Amino acid sequence: MLKGFFNVPEPINEPILNYAPGSKERELLKDALAEARAQEQDIPMYIAGKKVYTEKKGRLTPPHDHKHVLGTYSIGDKTHINQAIEAALAAKSDWENLSWEHRAAIFLKAADLVAGKYRYKLNAATMLGQSKNAFQAEIDAACELIDFLRFNVGYMAEIYKQQPPVSPRGVWNRVEQRPLEGFVFALTPFNFTAIAANLPASAAMMGNVVVWKPADTQIYAANVLMEIFTEAGVPDGVINLVYADGPETGDVIFNHKDFAGIHFTGSTKVFQEIWKTIGTNIHKYRSYPRIVGETGGKDFILIHPSAQVDVASTAIVRGAFEYQGQKCSAASRVYIAKSLWPAIKEKMVADLATFKMGGTEDFGNFINAVIDERSFDKLAKYIDSAKKDKGVEIIAGGNYDKSKGYFIEPTVLVTDDPKYTTMCEELFGPVLTVYVYEDKDFDAVLELIDATSPYALTGAVIAQDRYAIEKASHALRNAAGNFYINDKCTGAVVGQQPFGGARGSGTNDKAGSMINLLRWVSPRTIKEVFDSPTDYRYPFLAED
Repeated sequence: MLKGFFNVPEPINEPILNYAPGSKERELLKDALAEARAQEQDIPMYIAGKKVYTEKKGRLTPPHDHKHVLGTYSIGDKTHINQAIEAALAAKSDWENLSWEHRAAIFLKAADLVAGKYRYKLNAATMLGQSKNAFQAEIDAACELIDFLRFNVGYMAEIYKQQPPVSPRGVWNRVEQRPLEGFVFALTPFNFTAIAANLPASAAMMGNVVVWKPADTQIYAANVLMEIFTEAGVPDGVINLVYADGPETGDVIFNHKDFAGIHFTGSTKVFQEIWKTIGTNIHKYRSYPRIVGETGGKDFILIHPSAQVDVASTAIVRGAFEYQGQKCSAASRVYIAKSLWPAIKEKMVADLATFKMGGTEDFGNFINAVIDERSFDKLAKYIDSAKKDKGVEIIAGGNYDKSKGYFIEPTVLVTDDPKYTTMCEELFGPVLTVYVYEDKDFDAVLELIDATSPYALTGAVIAQDRYAIEKASHALRNAAGNFYINDKCTGAVVGQQPFGGARGSGTNDKAGSMINLLRWVSPRTIKEVFDSPTDYRYPFLAED
């Protein structure tokens, strides 16, 4: 408990269900999958608490079974974006004036709904709409979202509790944390349901009102999230969910005088364009908007000659290929000491040969489909280029097929050029590039890693030599916002490893910590004097 401050429940990370054969959770999840596949939904937008349908529709299909229709969603336009802004601003006064503990109660209830009643429905929607296997959906859609909601309530209480430590006798100094003046725009990605929920929820929790636009390929699960928020008691208009063309949406949002901030996860290119637009329009706004973004990554794993082979191979395989490498933290480039390469290569290739690939409904499949045809085509081009390059060897995978679903085999490239294209560019898929270095060149490789990419999201070093670990930790301190020692570079846990990156990877506001929530409030310091001065004269003015 946070002692003396309304006894806010101490947050604890949600236990992860394992969905083993014969388990109750496996049965319930399979039932939820079957129920979802058996119906076609007509998914609306949500503006001012009302379901909004339009004649223009988008189609929702599982990436691993793109001929099966899950449903349609209503596509909005500028009119709907304006309506969402108006609804948010209309709800603002009542919401920001609601006592913080009542806002907290709503989101604690939402966490309980995800942990209980909605767990399997939300996980099933994530599995079908985003092609995540049961375990990846569990750690994302259920556990991480529950953790975000519960831990953020604890952080919110800590923020409100923080006050100036000293007030002289006759004076009371205090701090008031106000919501931002205007509305917040949440622009969320396809790959994590928890992130899609947290970006609007964290801002709303601090008393802000939100216009939320998810990626089209995440709408299927976003609809379930909105059901949860509504049942938890989020008032009408506080979070408005819209689906519209990106440029059209931006044209309305970033030209509105009440635009107060953006909470973003997505590509670096898009984020930089947004930042540029906000800068151009800065004279139009009531205040300087908060710009919070977590963007791309070209994440690395460095294998020192002292590393354990099994540890290194497992970190690489899991880090690169869980959720088809569609994590901004996924291992994309690996640097391996030459003395260990033969053993690691043998272990990796053997493990990859055991991977099963297919739909998420078959729990035996470790690998599923990439998110859509655009992603598939992009990855296929990189693989085809690698096949033609004499300096690249493909030691695993290299095949792809989109006849039924967008399936890319987990592919491992080995290059003799540490600046080869796939060592530098973010691919966002199950394609890993390995560079083998001479053991004696470890120090030079540290400089190489730091200089290769403009991104600085995640990285890892695998080593038993503590001097090497310390050296790498220091040399790569600006190369990764989240750094891992003897582990894969993915899997940040709320409250344990707050997540974010610097350089081209974002503003590093650490989702899963108090730092992020501080971006959604504007402090006002207040000084109250009980015995106010009545004469302008100070003592030094008196005559001797």
